[in-house]
Amino acid sequence: MLYPLPAVMVSVADGQGRPNIFTVAWTGTVCSNPPMVSISVRPERYSYHCIEETGEFVINLTTEKLALAADFCGVKSGREVDKFEAMGLTAAPSVEVRPPQIGESPVSLECRVEQTVPLGSHTMFVARVVSVSVDERWLDGTGRFHLEQAKPVVYSHGTYYGLGEAIGTFGYSVAKKRTKKRQK
Repeated sequence: MLYPLPAVMVSVADGQGRPNIFTVAWTGTVCSNPPMVSISVRPERYSYHCIEETGEFVINLTTEKLALAADFCGVKSGREVDKFEAMGLTAAPSVEVRPPQIGESPVSLECRVEQTVPLGSHTMFVARVVSVSVDERWLDGTGRFHLEQAKPVVYSHGTYYGLGEAIGTFGYSVAKKRTKKRQK
């Protein structure tokens, strides 16, 4: 069991353009060049058929402020409720795909399915990221993105968690120690 996992809200649209949101914890990056991601979805899910029909979806990162909506979108069916309306979320237009982004999300990854892999209880959709939108509130003056300030959440065995303090950056285990220069 690989936990914790990101808890993301995936937005889709059916063939008529009706949007829906569902929550996915089985997601991840699978390639950097070209940028590719995957999500695994049960075929019984309402949104599964939207992806199957259109070949498109948007992965919207979830924050502590969006945790309640993420939970709601994971337990309610789009067959029964308009989740954008019920949760007061903004269906923002996407740049390259038909499904909308969630306007309140700090990062939205627009995706086009390139491969569908039936695996058993879930089907994995492997998709190319065709556009990325970032909420500029989380960019500093140099253009560096600070997702940690948006307070992302993860999911582990039925529970949502915020992230803790940073403990290092890539390469810190082998970085040379800085020595203080002595003043003469």
